[in-house]
Amino acid sequence: MQEGGNHSGRTRYTLTGTEPGHAWGVCAEAEGLFGEPWRGTYELFGWVPEGAEPRGWVGRRVWLVPQDEALDSWLLEDAESLGQQPGAGSLVLTGLDGYEGPPEGHRGPVRVHDGHRWLGSCREFTRILPAEQPAPPLVLRGLAPGERLRAALAKGTRKALDLEQAALEIADDQGEPLTDLLLWTTVSAWHPSSHGTDLIDLELDGDHFMPVPGYARPVWERWFAGPPDAVGAWAGLDTRRRDVWLGLVRDRACRRTRRDRPAGHAYELDGRHVTDEPGLYLALGEAVNGPGGYFGGCPSALDDCLRGRFGFTAPATLLWRDAVTARERLSRALASDGQSYDLFAEVLDILAEGGMDVTLA
Repeated sequence: MQEGGNHSGRTRYTLTGTEPGHAWGVCAEAEGLFGEPWRGTYELFGWVPEGAEPRGWVGRRVWLVPQDEALDSWLLEDAESLGQQPGAGSLVLTGLDGYEGPPEGHRGPVRVHDGHRWLGSCREFTRILPAEQPAPPLVLRGLAPGERLRAALAKGTRKALDLEQAALEIADDQGEPLTDLLLWTTVSAWHPSSHGTDLIDLELDGDHFMPVPGYARPVWERWFAGPPDAVGAWAGLDTRRRDVWLGLVRDRACRRTRRDRPAGHAYELDGRHVTDEPGLYLALGEAVNGPGGYFGGCPSALDDCLRGRFGFTAPATLLWRDAVTARERLSRALASDGQSYDLFAEVLDILAEGGMDVTLA
């Protein structure tokens, strides 16, 4: 089964270079798009939980806050707990840690939170280096190669096959831009394709490609079909998949132009499903821009959207229905350093400063 295949025959994927207008080739199917990204693993010794023991998926952003206040907190994204190790008194966490990490060799005590509650603390921790395994390639099936790619394949030298920095631009079934994935890759193999004459199956080295996590696949496939035609299509998703939905909403919005509504418009937000942070921004986006709409994915992005080019012109009004749901779920949040703050109140302040007069109902 091909991943993200477009059976209508339209182009879904465009492999591009860094130069404007430079395309290596286009195709309708990709294999290896979804998989398991490489995850960092940490063992936290002397683990003392605060409340329920974290098991399974822990959170979008989990912070390790050092006891040494001279050091910044360290981020573990999309974190999972493998549970306490029998007899060891330690907890094992995995996550995407390529963005921020502890100083080399640091093993001091830390306290851990998920942005909403403290999970526990440990006296020291260590990073476990897993055995290296070859990454599966990303295979673009039925690729129509551009002239530059044809020339590179004809040369066949290591230098010619090094595509360096590239991007895989992805469109939905209507051909509308959806998102892209950044690559730093080389061509590892190519073969004539069964999809048609002059088409090839191009294999790209997967060592520097981060696949889309498997749990995100149903959300991506929903968006491959096109944007939703009704608000709240994300409401039944858990926080992890709501975050995936929000990422696609943001990426799609940044690739489209939208005319701002005139000042004085009256908006209405359905707050029944604002039970987490992604739900907050998804509901705001749909209140302003309709089904699948975007209007910020964090406080700073929301502030940017209020300044124009994202469907809004100040002043305007917003009727926030069932606001009690967001107040109950989002009023107690933790910053990266563990300091508490009120996310719900912060969002209301940003909206007010941006010219949105909010009525809570």
